[in-house]
Amino acid sequence: MSAMPEFPRPPFAAQKQLVPGSSARMDPVPDYGEETYRGSGRLQDKVAVITGADSGIGRAVALAYAREGADVLAAYFCEDDDARETRRLVESAGQRCVLFAGDIASAKVCRNLIGTAVEHFGRIDILVNNAAHQMSFESLEEITDEEWERTFAVNISAMFYLTKAAVPHMGPGSAIINTASVNADAPNPHLLAYATTKGAIQNFTGGLAQLLADKGIRANTVAPGPVWTPLIPSTMPQEKVRHFGEQYPMKRPAQPCELAPVYVMLATDEASYVSGATIAVTGGKPVI
Repeated sequence: MSAMPEFPRPPFAAQKQLVPGSSARMDPVPDYGEETYRGSGRLQDKVAVITGADSGIGRAVALAYAREGADVLAAYFCEDDDARETRRLVESAGQRCVLFAGDIASAKVCRNLIGTAVEHFGRIDILVNNAAHQMSFESLEEITDEEWERTFAVNISAMFYLTKAAVPHMGPGSAIINTASVNADAPNPHLLAYATTKGAIQNFTGGLAQLLADKGIRANTVAPGPVWTPLIPSTMPQEKVRHFGEQYPMKRPAQPCELAPVYVMLATDEASYVSGATIAVTGGKPVI
């Protein structure tokens, strides 16, 4: 029997980055499953579109999907270096990878993103709506109108635009997987805008699953707890970064590679009756 990997535990080194952050500059560098994820052809010949795929959960999912046999369109905001590393990982698994840079706060960009995937691959089998905007605030007064509107534009409006554009190119058996958060059910008051959008994502997914059932398209959401991604040192105070994930039962944050298997399962044909579900990946913290 193989030993359980030993993942990093807080306290972490003090660190601060500018938004949106870089994976390579994190200490410790996130574990994307480069050395551990083993595919078994569960997504052979499928086409996946993944937003926020330059780093964090999105990169881990792109790597896992590629090792399971899927081609990937990896969408991201502006993190070119991180995105090129995602492409390298996908291609090293023998799969095609198309990069798409753009701000999905724009409906036009969302439609162009989906159009690019269809142009290169001809169809979409899996849509992973994973990109997110997050900022931390101590008081309600600190949240500007622009900040509130951008959080909703990136986190939930883009999800609608992307899904609406993708569905005509998705056949029976396709899957939509949306990234919510433990904040949907247990909102952090310092992440008010972000947490509110995550509740909306959970509701959107539940309705979408019902709306698309007659097309044979499934929709589910993953609700992660704390995950060690560039979003953390670029959007949180340093002291919170140092102790990130410490308050959870496992006393540490998840590494991105620990989320990927759930996204794989939800994308597979074996999950044919799983739709409208929220899968919590929270290190032992109950989601009620």
